[in-house]
Amino acid sequence: MKIPQGLEGIPPHKVCKLDKSLYGLKQASRKWYEKLSHFLISAGYASVTSDPTLFIKRTTSTITVLLVYVDDIVLAGNDLDEIQLIKNSLHNVFGIKDLGILKFFLGLEVAHSAKGITICQQQYCLDLLNKTGTLGCKPSSIPMDPSQRLHRDDSEPYVDASEYRALVGKLLYLTSTRPDISFTVQQLCQFLDSPTATHFKAAHKVLRYLKTSPGTGLFFPRDSSLHLLGYSDADWGGCPDTRRSITGYCFFIGKSLVSWKSKKQQTVSRSSSEAEYRALAAATCELQWLVYLLTDLNVTCSKVPALVCDSQSALHIASNPVFHERTKHLDIDCHVVREKLQSGLMELFPISSQEQIADILTKALHPASFNHLIAKLSLLNIYQP
Repeated sequence: MKIPQGLEGIPPHKVCKLDKSLYGLKQASRKWYEKLSHFLISAGYASVTSDPTLFIKRTTSTITVLLVYVDDIVLAGNDLDEIQLIKNSLHNVFGIKDLGILKFFLGLEVAHSAKGITICQQQYCLDLLNKTGTLGCKPSSIPMDPSQRLHRDDSEPYVDASEYRALVGKLLYLTSTRPDISFTVQQLCQFLDSPTATHFKAAHKVLRYLKTSPGTGLFFPRDSSLHLLGYSDADWGGCPDTRRSITGYCFFIGKSLVSWKSKKQQTVSRSSSEAEYRALAAATCELQWLVYLLTDLNVTCSKVPALVCDSQSALHIASNPVFHERTKHLDIDCHVVREKLQSGLMELFPISSQEQIADILTKALHPASFNHLIAKLSLLNIYQP
């Protein structure tokens, strides 16, 4: 560490002896990103506007992509010479370790085959089951009981709130490859300040569900098309405490699930149409970002991106340019759906409620409906015989 400016009486070419590591400081990650980004930019890479941690170097016929997560880096591209060159340059400046083809990254296990790529967190899931003592528990077919709606009840507080927070935090990271538990984890996250025994029991049921298939993960087939398709849904008044609705959406590129979210809306909706329209607006913003990202990666969609919704009234609001009594109370930012629809960014289509995949992200379902929708999420367990 160099001597800070303003200190007098210190001989030149001296350095400071650190009593504490700089790695854990708040500004450490920012300074590291500043150092690394300056180096990559000088090497001909450019940080894309859709994702500041994504750096791309392209020519007329080649493209090299570099994704950064703190001090972990993933390289991809169609120019092996450029990949080897940037690896050598990074090693000369920072002293990196080349781990070869991507197999393990931040707890994600990556498996390659002729049919496609699978990303799962089996070891992370097994370690979680082992630490919580649930390896020998009775498995569950669903992550949450549909007859139970979690809320701030008057039951006995859980004895160790920190244990509950740690468990939910680990489950939250597991949703990176397990969209089937996203809604349940979203519900559990609302009670981190004062969990009860009921809430911990619900979290334990998620562990019982994970035991049935800890190796399940996302599958990306190599023969998938480049059609961007999204599903948007909402559960009106799904939160018993605040009466706010739950937004759920998911996006596919061909057969590959690439983005999903389950989140409580910011305001209370006065009708189911408003709740669905707000969910549609959130999905539209995500679709816009995905289009920006694909454009930065030089990926051209084979068709106009499509967004489907099972609410006819929400579709009518999006396509009707006239403000009337039933829609004038909606926030202006919700009408981003209408704006993007008129600009030709996407197309809106209806879908039946039985085939609405995003329904799994808005409410707890019975085993038959749950398994029916799970089969459409392109999840795969490569460890299952």
